[in-house]
Amino acid sequence: MSERAVQVLKNVDVVAGYTTYMDLIQDLIGGKKQVATTMKKEVDRVRSAIDMAMGGESCAIVSSGDPGIYAMAGLAFEICQKKGIRVMRPGSTATPEDSGPCLTVEVVPGIPALASGAALLGAPLTHDFAVISLSDLLTPWELIEKRVDAAASADFVMVIFNPKSKKRNWQLEKTREIVMKHRHPDTPVGIVKSAMREGQAVTITRLADLDKADVDMLTTVFIGNSASVTYLDFMVTPRGYSEKYDL
Repeated sequence: MSERAVQVLKNVDVVAGYTTYMDLIQDLIGGKKQVATTMKKEVDRVRSAIDMAMGGESCAIVSSGDPGIYAMAGLAFEICQKKGIRVMRPGSTATPEDSGPCLTVEVVPGIPALASGAALLGAPLTHDFAVISLSDLLTPWELIEKRVDAAASADFVMVIFNPKSKKRNWQLEKTREIVMKHRHPDTPVGIVKSAMREGQAVTITRLADLDKADVDMLTTVFIGNSASVTYLDFMVTPRGYSEKYDL
């Protein structure tokens, strides 16, 4: 977390979030009013947070990684829009022409798994990359498959979020099959589980062997492009300096 995130959590009246994430920050928020809900209850907890904020309590909605990357910032704005709530950045002031309910909203940046996982692997994202979630709970699989094929054919390094769960156990293998049409079987793939948390594990395998990797919902998968290499225990994607300079 950034220092700003820590500061906000210490100062707000209420903290809302997914139960697992709330457990991770109890040392910061213990004693505060809390709204914790399980998976698939995102709308309920964001609505509750907005209602409490409209009632005059300062409220933080916590997410894993960065709140604007596959997380709650977008949903908070959507619900405010649906409710007709005007949102303002911190420091902004309402004008005489403004009317109706209003909230000050600050999106506090965090460290997403694509950044923390990449740091643990070495430097896999030094060149262009695409980020794709394999969760089809909110996005049709047909669209996800189309994006995977497009990113693979364009030679992007690919960062895969939500690669596998107990109920979604086939999407990662289908992704591997699609990427194999465009990449060499020896393309390096970084597997990072629980980045910078308890239970952290970092491994590098081949694209051809991705189906054998230990992967779950706490894992982020980094599929290299045609230039990505394994160097000792690290995964590196060259930026292109060696083609222009004498290294």
